[in-house]
Formats: sequence, C-alpha cells, structure tokens
Amino acid sequence: MVFWVFGYGSLVWNPGFEYDEKILGFIKDYRRVFDLACIDHRGTPQHPARTCTLEKSQETICYLERRECEYDSKTLVDFYREGEPSQPALTGVIVFTSTPDKVSNKYYLGPAPLEEMARQIATAVGPCGNNRDYLFKLEKAMFDIEINLGFNLGLCLTGHEDDYIIELANEVRKELGTAEKGILKERKLVGSSSRMPLTKSHIPTLQLGLRPEAVAMDS
Repeated sequence: MVFWVFGYGSLVWNPGFEYDEKILGFIKDYRRVFDLACIDHRGTPQHPARTCTLEKSQETICYLERRECEYDSKTLVDFYREGEPSQPALTGVIVFTSTPDKVSNKYYLGPAPLEEMARQIATAVGPCGNNRDYLFKLEKAMFDIEINLGFNLGLCLTGHEDDYIIELANEVRKELGTAEKGILKERKLVGSSSRMPLTKSHIPTLQLGLRPEAVAMDS
C-alpha cells in the first residue's frame, strides 16, 4: 500500500518515522498559519503553544493521528513537483489540518496580532521542548530546502521560503532580544501584513484539557 503524507510543519524537519521516498513540491490553495494550540508537545493546557496548521487561502495511520491529535481534519490533496504546476505528480496525498472554528475545534486559537503571537511562542514550553524552537526549526528547514533545491537546479528560488514564517520568527527573536542571531534578518519581507486579519484575542488565559490519547511525540 502506498501512503503519501504532505508535511508542512514539524514533519518537514522531524518526520519521526521511516519513509521510502521524499519529494519536494507544493499543494495549491492553502497557506501556513500559526493558529493552532499545542498543549502536549510544545506547550501545556495552562500555557498553550502556537503551532503551524494550514487554512484555505481562498474562501473561506496510527502514529500520525496520535502525533497530530490537535488536527481534527484529514484532507486528500493533489501534490505538484517544483516547476511543474499544471500537472499533479501525486493525487490523494493526506494532509492533516485543523477546522478554523473555535466552537467546533477547541484547539483552534485563531489569528492574533504578530506581537501577541510572538510573545506566546517565545514563552510556551511543553514535554517536547519550547515553542520557539518549533518555529525556528521550521524556518531553517524551509531555508535549507530553498538552498539545496536551488543548488541542484542551478537556480535562485524563493518559493519555499514563507514570508509569514520569517516575519514571525524575527518577531520572536525580538521578544527574546536575539534579533541579531536571525539567519534571515536581512531579508526584506513582502506582503506579510496582509496575509491574515489581525484581531484581538486573549490567548494567555486560555485553558484547554488534554486529550486522553495524546502522547509526547514531537510536533
């Protein structure tokens, strides 16, 4: 049985399971957002972390389901190789996402001002480590993909780096007082402020309960 999974968060840099093949590419009509609470890996019920999920950019099994326990939806998508956007290389690829609804999905935090998300990510800690390392490792993994793919193709590529991730990571560094250590601090950020509506939220006081099947696997 062939089983393909699309990784866009910690699965990019820490899959945690053996696999036969990895293909670099993309899916359409989704974007990364740090709108999902994590209370068993990088945060706690009292101080939830913010981790990456996907949301539609247009209108609005066993190991992975335990690891991705806050992700309440599995979607089948088409996967495209880099440079071949017209014809999918694979169909029926599984991607774990979360329902963007605070009523039906208690783990959905929703968008917040960049500074508020950065403060939360800078301070949240869980059994698998702190929230900021999750973000920094994702940023570095996307940067490494860009460099390696560009080197192999002899091209200068910008598609894999995500301005939203870079801007959020740099804001977290600012919170930590380590802005000078950012690997991409010289990069000009384009269009990041319009990626999501910024609304006031009260994340630091959010109280969430652990799911009984949650286990301490990195996410």
